[in-house]
Amino acid sequence: MDPIVSTDWLAEHLADEDLVVCDVRWRGGDARTARQAFEEAHIPGSIYLDLETDLADVPEDPRLGGRHPLPAPEAFCEALAAHGVGQGTRVVRVDDMGGAIAARLWWMLHWIGHEACAVLDGGIARWQAEEREIERGPAIAGSPPQTPITPNPNPDMIATKDDVLEAIARGGLVLDARSFERYRGENETIDPVGGHIAGAVSAPFSENLDPETGCLLPSSVLRDRFRRLGVYGDASGVICHCGSGVTACHNILAMARARLGMPRLYVGSWSEWCRDPALPKTIGPRP
Repeated sequence: MDPIVSTDWLAEHLADEDLVVCDVRWRGGDARTARQAFEEAHIPGSIYLDLETDLADVPEDPRLGGRHPLPAPEAFCEALAAHGVGQGTRVVRVDDMGGAIAARLWWMLHWIGHEACAVLDGGIARWQAEEREIERGPAIAGSPPQTPITPNPNPDMIATKDDVLEAIARGGLVLDARSFERYRGENETIDPVGGHIAGAVSAPFSENLDPETGCLLPSSVLRDRFRRLGVYGDASGVICHCGSGVTACHNILAMARARLGMPRLYVGSWSEWCRDPALPKTIGPRP
Protein backbone atom coordinates (compact mmCIF):
# COMPACT_ATOMS: atom_id res chain seq x y z
CA MET A 1 0.00 0.00 0.00
CA ASP A 2 1.32 3.45 -0.89
CA PRO A 3 2.35 5.35 2.26
CA ILE A 4 0.14 8.28 1.23
CA VAL A 5 -3.45 8.27 -0.03
CA SER A 6 -5.46 11.20 -1.36
CA THR A 7 -8.86 12.39 -0.22
CA ASP A 8 -10.24 11.22 -3.57
CA TRP A 9 -8.90 7.72 -2.92
CA LEU A 10 -10.32 7.62 0.58
CA ALA A 11 -13.73 8.88 -0.54
CA GLU A 12 -13.82 6.10 -3.13
CA HIS A 13 -12.83 3.38 -0.65
CA LEU A 14 -14.43 4.66 2.55
CA ALA A 15 -17.17 2.03 2.49
CA ASP A 16 -14.77 -0.88 1.94
CA GLU A 17 -15.32 -3.48 4.65
CA ASP A 18 -11.62 -4.06 5.19
CA LEU A 19 -10.77 -0.36 5.59
CA VAL A 20 -10.52 1.45 8.94
CA VAL A 21 -9.83 5.18 9.31
CA CYS A 22 -7.87 5.93 12.49
CA ASP A 23 -8.02 9.52 13.72
CA VAL A 24 -5.02 10.33 15.92
CA ARG A 25 -5.42 14.04 16.58
CA TRP A 26 -3.44 15.22 19.58
CA ARG A 27 -3.33 18.36 21.72
CA GLY A 28 -0.05 18.19 23.62
CA GLY A 29 -1.29 15.66 26.13
CA ASP A 30 -4.74 17.21 26.61
CA ALA A 31 -6.75 14.14 25.65
CA ARG A 32 -10.09 15.82 26.37
CA THR A 33 -9.45 18.63 23.88
CA ALA A 34 -8.24 16.24 21.19
CA ARG A 35 -11.20 13.93 21.65
CA GLN A 36 -13.56 16.91 21.64
CA ALA A 37 -12.15 18.00 18.27
CA PHE A 38 -12.77 14.48 16.98
CA GLU A 39 -16.34 14.44 18.26
CA GLU A 40 -17.08 17.81 16.68
CA ALA A 41 -16.10 16.60 13.20
CA HIS A 42 -14.49 13.45 11.84
CA ILE A 43 -14.46 11.35 8.71
CA PRO A 44 -17.47 8.98 8.74
CA GLY A 45 -16.78 5.70 10.48
CA SER A 46 -13.47 6.82 11.98
CA ILE A 47 -12.11 5.35 15.17
CA TYR A 48 -10.06 7.45 17.60
CA LEU A 49 -6.65 6.43 18.92
CA ASP A 50 -4.86 8.39 21.64
CA LEU A 51 -1.15 9.03 21.25
CA GLU A 52 -0.62 8.98 25.02
CA THR A 53 -2.42 5.70 25.74
CA ASP A 54 -2.64 3.74 22.48
CA LEU A 55 0.57 4.70 20.67
CA ALA A 56 2.89 5.08 23.64
CA ASP A 57 3.58 3.76 27.11
CA VAL A 58 4.18 7.05 28.88
CA PRO A 59 6.65 6.63 31.76
CA GLU A 60 6.79 8.49 35.03
CA ASP A 61 10.44 9.31 34.35
CA PRO A 62 11.26 10.50 30.79
CA ARG A 63 14.91 9.58 31.40
CA LEU A 64 13.80 6.01 30.74
CA GLY A 65 12.87 6.14 27.07
CA GLY A 66 11.72 9.72 26.67
CA ARG A 67 8.20 11.14 26.78
CA HIS A 68 6.58 8.74 24.30
CA PRO A 69 8.31 5.34 24.38
CA LEU A 70 6.71 2.56 22.42
CA PRO A 71 4.13 0.32 24.07
CA ALA A 72 4.76 -3.40 24.20
CA PRO A 73 3.93 -4.82 20.73
CA GLU A 74 1.29 -7.13 22.24
CA ALA A 75 -0.39 -4.24 24.06
CA PHE A 76 -0.42 -2.20 20.87
CA CYS A 77 -2.06 -5.01 18.91
CA GLU A 78 -4.63 -5.47 21.68
CA ALA A 79 -5.49 -1.78 21.47
CA LEU A 80 -5.89 -2.08 17.70
CA ALA A 81 -8.11 -5.15 18.06
CA ALA A 82 -10.30 -3.31 20.58
CA HIS A 83 -10.97 -0.77 17.83
CA GLY A 84 -11.67 -3.36 15.14
CA VAL A 85 -8.25 -3.43 13.49
CA GLY A 86 -6.95 -6.89 12.64
CA GLN A 87 -4.69 -8.84 10.32
CA GLY A 88 -6.77 -8.20 7.21
CA THR A 89 -7.45 -4.51 7.85
CA ARG A 90 -6.20 -1.69 5.70
CA VAL A 91 -5.59 1.32 7.92
CA VAL A 92 -5.67 4.98 6.90
CA ARG A 93 -4.40 7.43 9.51
CA VAL A 94 -5.67 10.97 9.90
CA ASP A 95 -4.67 13.98 11.99
CA ASP A 96 -4.76 17.77 11.78
CA MET A 97 -0.99 18.36 11.93
CA GLY A 98 0.03 17.59 8.37
CA GLY A 99 0.47 13.92 9.20
CA ALA A 100 2.88 14.51 12.11
CA ILE A 101 0.95 12.24 14.49
CA ALA A 102 -0.50 9.96 11.82
CA ALA A 103 3.04 9.14 10.70
CA ARG A 104 3.77 7.72 14.16
CA LEU A 105 0.93 5.21 13.76
CA TRP A 106 2.05 4.46 10.19
CA TRP A 107 5.56 3.74 11.47
CA MET A 108 4.31 1.62 14.38
CA LEU A 109 2.21 -0.54 12.09
CA HIS A 110 5.24 -1.17 9.89
CA TRP A 111 7.27 -1.86 13.04
CA ILE A 112 4.95 -4.73 14.05
CA GLY A 113 4.81 -6.04 10.47
CA HIS A 114 1.46 -4.66 9.29
CA GLU A 115 2.19 -2.85 6.03
CA ALA A 116 -1.37 -2.36 4.76
CA CYS A 117 -1.47 1.22 5.97
CA ALA A 118 -1.25 4.79 4.72
CA VAL A 119 -1.55 8.42 5.84
CA LEU A 120 -4.29 10.66 4.45
CA ASP A 121 -2.59 13.48 2.56
CA GLY A 122 -3.71 16.79 4.00
CA GLY A 123 -5.58 15.09 6.84
CA ILE A 124 -8.92 16.18 8.22
CA ALA A 125 -8.27 19.81 7.24
CA ARG A 126 -8.13 18.98 3.53
CA TRP A 127 -11.13 16.65 3.84
CA GLN A 128 -13.21 19.45 5.35
CA ALA A 129 -11.87 22.11 2.97
CA GLU A 130 -13.19 19.99 0.11
CA GLU A 131 -16.59 19.95 1.87
CA ARG A 132 -16.69 16.19 2.11
CA GLU A 133 -19.03 14.36 4.45
CA ILE A 134 -18.28 14.44 8.15
CA GLU A 135 -19.75 12.82 11.26
CA ARG A 136 -20.20 14.18 14.75
CA GLY A 137 -20.26 12.39 18.05
CA PRO A 138 -18.10 9.85 19.86
CA ALA A 139 -16.26 7.13 18.02
CA ILE A 140 -17.92 3.75 17.77
CA ALA A 141 -15.44 0.89 18.01
CA GLY A 142 -15.56 -1.61 15.20
CA SER A 143 -16.33 -5.27 15.65
CA PRO A 144 -13.45 -7.37 17.01
CA PRO A 145 -11.41 -8.65 14.06
CA GLN A 146 -11.64 -12.32 13.18
CA THR A 147 -7.84 -12.48 13.16
CA PRO A 148 -6.04 -9.99 15.42
CA ILE A 149 -2.64 -8.77 14.32
CA THR A 150 0.15 -10.99 15.58
CA PRO A 151 3.04 -8.63 16.25
CA ASN A 152 6.35 -9.31 14.58
CA PRO A 153 8.35 -6.26 15.67
CA ASN A 154 11.37 -5.34 13.58
CA PRO A 155 14.26 -4.33 15.86
CA ASP A 156 16.20 -2.97 12.89
CA MET A 157 13.75 -0.06 12.66
CA ILE A 158 14.80 1.27 16.08
CA ALA A 159 17.96 3.10 17.13
CA THR A 160 19.14 3.28 20.72
CA LYS A 161 21.22 5.93 22.46
CA ASP A 162 24.29 3.82 21.79
CA ASP A 163 23.39 3.61 18.10
CA VAL A 164 23.15 7.40 17.95
CA LEU A 165 26.52 7.77 19.69
CA GLU A 166 28.09 5.33 17.24
CA ALA A 167 26.56 7.12 14.26
CA ILE A 168 27.89 10.47 15.46
CA ALA A 169 31.36 9.01 16.06
CA ARG A 170 31.61 7.66 12.52
CA GLY A 171 30.12 10.75 10.90
CA GLY A 172 26.73 9.17 10.20
CA LEU A 173 23.60 11.20 9.53
CA VAL A 174 21.26 11.96 12.46
CA LEU A 175 18.25 14.12 11.54
CA ASP A 176 16.31 16.26 14.04
CA ALA A 177 12.67 16.82 13.03
CA ARG A 178 11.92 19.58 15.56
CA SER A 179 11.60 23.22 14.57
CA PHE A 180 14.85 25.04 13.89
CA GLU A 181 14.19 27.24 16.94
CA ARG A 182 14.05 24.25 19.27
CA TYR A 183 17.09 22.74 17.57
CA ARG A 184 19.01 25.92 18.38
CA GLY A 185 17.78 25.84 21.96
CA GLU A 186 15.26 28.67 21.59
CA ASN A 187 11.64 28.59 22.75
CA GLU A 188 12.07 25.25 24.52
CA THR A 189 8.92 24.89 26.60
CA ILE A 190 8.58 21.10 26.65
CA ASP A 191 11.87 19.59 27.79
CA PRO A 192 14.01 20.80 30.73
CA VAL A 193 16.89 22.01 28.54
CA GLY A 194 17.12 23.37 25.03
CA GLY A 195 19.52 22.46 22.28
CA HIS A 196 20.21 19.40 20.20
CA ILE A 197 22.20 16.19 19.98
CA ALA A 198 25.76 17.16 19.13
CA GLY A 199 26.32 16.31 15.49
CA ALA A 200 22.64 16.08 14.54
CA VAL A 201 21.38 17.96 11.48
CA SER A 202 18.28 20.14 11.63
CA ALA A 203 15.51 18.74 9.40
CA PRO A 204 12.14 20.19 10.52
CA PHE A 205 9.30 17.89 9.50
CA SER A 206 7.24 20.93 8.49
CA GLU A 207 9.50 21.35 5.46
CA ASN A 208 8.09 18.11 4.03
CA LEU A 209 4.78 19.92 3.51
CA ASP A 210 3.40 22.28 0.91
CA PRO A 211 2.61 25.39 3.01
CA GLU A 212 -0.45 26.21 0.89
CA THR A 213 -2.15 22.81 0.84
CA GLY A 214 -0.75 21.12 3.95
CA CYS A 215 -0.02 18.04 1.80
CA LEU A 216 3.28 16.25 1.42
CA LEU A 217 5.53 17.63 -1.27
CA PRO A 218 5.96 15.57 -4.45
CA SER A 219 8.37 12.64 -4.28
CA SER A 220 10.96 14.34 -6.48
CA VAL A 221 10.97 17.47 -4.31
CA LEU A 222 11.28 15.40 -1.13
CA ARG A 223 14.13 13.43 -2.68
CA ASP A 224 15.97 16.65 -3.46
CA ARG A 225 15.32 17.94 0.06
CA PHE A 226 16.83 14.91 1.74
CA ARG A 227 19.75 14.80 -0.65
CA ARG A 228 20.59 18.35 0.42
CA LEU A 229 20.48 17.09 4.01
CA GLY A 230 22.92 14.30 3.17
CA VAL A 231 20.67 11.34 2.34
CA TYR A 232 22.08 9.60 -0.72
CA GLY A 233 20.62 6.37 -2.01
CA ASP A 234 19.49 3.99 0.73
CA ALA A 235 18.40 5.83 3.89
CA SER A 236 18.59 2.76 6.14
CA GLY A 237 21.78 4.11 7.71
CA VAL A 238 20.09 7.38 8.72
CA ILE A 239 18.73 7.90 12.24
CA CYS A 240 15.70 10.17 12.75
CA HIS A 241 14.65 11.76 16.01
CA CYS A 242 12.65 14.72 17.33
CA GLY A 243 11.41 15.64 20.80
CA SER A 244 9.85 12.32 21.77
CA GLY A 245 9.90 10.00 18.77
CA VAL A 246 6.66 11.20 17.17
CA THR A 247 7.23 13.88 14.52
CA ALA A 248 10.50 12.18 13.51
CA CYS A 249 8.24 9.57 11.90
CA HIS A 250 7.11 12.26 9.46
CA ASN A 251 10.64 12.47 8.05
CA ILE A 252 10.68 8.67 7.79
CA LEU A 253 7.33 8.77 5.98
CA ALA A 254 8.62 11.46 3.62
CA MET A 255 11.74 9.43 2.81
CA ALA A 256 9.59 6.37 2.18
CA ARG A 257 7.46 8.39 -0.21
CA ALA A 258 10.63 9.61 -1.93
CA ARG A 259 11.69 5.95 -2.27
CA LEU A 260 14.85 6.52 -0.28
CA GLY A 261 14.27 3.58 2.05
CA MET A 262 13.42 3.36 5.74
CA PRO A 263 15.67 5.15 8.26
CA ARG A 264 15.80 4.10 11.90
CA LEU A 265 13.87 5.91 14.62
CA TYR A 266 15.50 6.95 17.88
CA VAL A 267 12.33 6.72 19.95
CA GLY A 268 13.63 8.39 23.11
CA SER A 269 14.79 11.39 21.07
CA TRP A 270 15.72 14.70 22.71
CA SER A 271 13.39 14.13 25.68
CA GLU A 272 15.54 11.17 26.73
CA TRP A 273 18.90 12.44 25.46
CA CYS A 274 18.76 15.86 27.13
CA ARG A 275 18.19 14.29 30.57
CA ASP A 276 21.44 12.29 30.46
CA PRO A 277 24.36 14.53 31.46
CA ALA A 278 26.86 12.06 29.99
CA LEU A 279 25.60 12.45 26.41
CA PRO A 280 27.07 15.03 24.00
CA LYS A 281 24.80 17.97 23.29
CA THR A 282 24.75 21.52 22.18
CA ILE A 283 22.56 23.12 24.84
CA GLY A 284 20.99 26.54 24.81
CA PRO A 285 19.45 28.20 27.86
CA ARG A 286 15.78 27.62 28.53
CA PRO A 287 13.79 30.86 27.98
